[in-house]
Amino acid sequence: MQVVTTPKEMQALALTWRRDGLKIGLVPTMGWFHAGHLALMRKARTVTDRVVVSLFVNPIQFGPTEDLDNYPHDLERDRRLAEAEGVAVLYAPDVALMYPEGCTTRIHVDGLTAGLCGASRPGHFDGVTTVVAKLFNLTLPHSAVFGEKDFQQLAVIRQMVRDLNFPIEIIGHPIVREQSGLAMSSRNTYLKEDEMDAAHSLSKAITHAKKMVKQAERPSPEQIKEAVSGLIVSHPQCIIDYVEIVDRTSLQPCERISSESMLVLAVNINQRIRLLDNSALL
Repeated sequence: MQVVTTPKEMQALALTWRRDGLKIGLVPTMGWFHAGHLALMRKARTVTDRVVVSLFVNPIQFGPTEDLDNYPHDLERDRRLAEAEGVAVLYAPDVALMYPEGCTTRIHVDGLTAGLCGASRPGHFDGVTTVVAKLFNLTLPHSAVFGEKDFQQLAVIRQMVRDLNFPIEIIGHPIVREQSGLAMSSRNTYLKEDEMDAAHSLSKAITHAKKMVKQAERPSPEQIKEAVSGLIVSHPQCIIDYVEIVDRTSLQPCERISSESMLVLAVNINQRIRLLDNSALL
């Protein structure tokens, strides 16, 4: 496995692979790999000839009070894990190379970025779409694999790809969970032992919501949201950012439960750790 650190080298290698008729898969990450990341790499290997994993903690998607400086990182650890998964290239550039002096362009997707995480993290998705577009141009993938835990992010990237005519297949991979049900996240490493019950409340709330939907008299979205919120805030360490039931494509609130309905959650644990989770309800 190669470790590539410059945009020029990465793009030159991708162009060579394309000239040789090889299909390229991209897995964008911010590092500190867990089983969820490794599942994305394995998925990419099944549909392409060469897998590139980008490892870049993207500063322009973090707000001024967020955890950029403390985001976990260990390049050598991640290199070993990626190599064991058969990854061809780990692309790990410096910030100064990805955003050289004078770089002022940002990509904005309207509509889908207005609510949910976009409402509480202004500018976050502009940072995401900008870096992903740059990664697409540098790695020239035929396919890119993203986890479904960041459900809004996946919807926004799909929209950007359609709008900008990127010739790339976007593949969503189901959430990978701990045995306890907790959705895997690099931020889980921040959780203290006495915060685990609070963190588990997200997946337990989803399980409860799905049981409610199976009742003979199906509850309304508002009734489900109320029950889910109550279960989560029964843990004093939990502060809800949002509990919503939205259409999986438009991200607009659902008036009734259908096969297109997604329960999406964002919860802060002790105002330190922001956790996301989601699930279809049918």
